[in-house]
Amino acid sequence: MNVVIPLYPRFTALDAVGPYTVLAFAPGWTVTFAAAEAGPVTDDQGTLTLMATASYADVPAPDVIVVPGGPGTLDVLEDEALVGWIRQAHEHTRWTTSVCSGSLLLGAAGLLQGVKVTTHWAILEFLTRYGAEAVSERVVGEGKIVTAAGVSAGIDMALTLLAQATDVETAQSVQLAIEYDPRPPFSCGSPKTAPEGMAARALGLIS
Repeated sequence: MNVVIPLYPRFTALDAVGPYTVLAFAPGWTVTFAAAEAGPVTDDQGTLTLMATASYADVPAPDVIVVPGGPGTLDVLEDEALVGWIRQAHEHTRWTTSVCSGSLLLGAAGLLQGVKVTTHWAILEFLTRYGAEAVSERVVGEGKIVTAAGVSAGIDMALTLLAQATDVETAQSVQLAIEYDPRPPFSCGSPKTAPEGMAARALGLIS
C-alpha cells in the first residue's frame, strides 16, 4: 500500500507525522512525503523541516493520500499544483484522507459535495462552503474519504484507516508498538469540555 502525504509551507507537523508514524509501521505499507518539488518543507513553527523525497508528478496514483492541515492551508487553497494533484490522485486512491484543516483542500479539489466530514473545531463551519456535511466528530469516514478533527486526531484516523484496509489486529499491533495509550492530563481537548474562555485563548495560539 503506497501512501503519499503532500507537504506545503506552514503545515502542522503532527498532522503529517502522526499518520506517517502509524502507517509506516504497518507491514507492506510505504509512506512518501511529496511537494510541488522534492526538497525541504518547513512547518508552521518555522523550526521543523521535513524532506519531500518526491514531487507531485512523481506520485500520480497513490493508494492513499493523507492531506495535513495547518495555518498554511489558506495560502494554498488556490494552488493548482497541490489542489489539482489531490483531485487527480483521488481518481486512483483507495482512500483519500485529511487531518485538521487539510479537509479544506479536499473541498477545494471538489471532493466533498454531499459528503459527511470533520476538521478542527475552529473551522468546522468552513466545510459547508464546499457542500460538505460538517460534523463534530473525531474521525469520519464516508466512502473512500476519511477525515480527522484537529492535529492529534490524525493518529486516530490512521489507526481507523489501517483497520479498514487490513484488519483490526494489524491496527492494534501498530497501536501497541507505538504505545498509543493517551491519558491527557487535562480534560480540555475539546470545546465541549474546556473551561469557559479557553477556546479564545487556544485560538490565539493557532491564528
